[in-house]
Amino acid sequence: MSDVLLRIWITISARAVPTECGQTTTEYALVMLAAAAVAGLVLAWATKSHAITRLFESVIDKALP
Repeated sequence: MSDVLLRIWITISARAVPTECGQTTTEYALVMLAAAAVAGLVLAWATKSHAITRLFESVIDKALP
């Protein structure tokens, strides 16, 4: 009887050990969210300051004399 209980305990204990499965996926998702937030902030800044328009006009002025 104690042998059966020991096997049950070992089986339950082995399954209760936390693993790192999915940790990489979670880290990747958080990095992607942070990158999207930074890109959004840069886009908002560029739109408000008309930096994209000035850059485009600068490139066109240099390309077309």
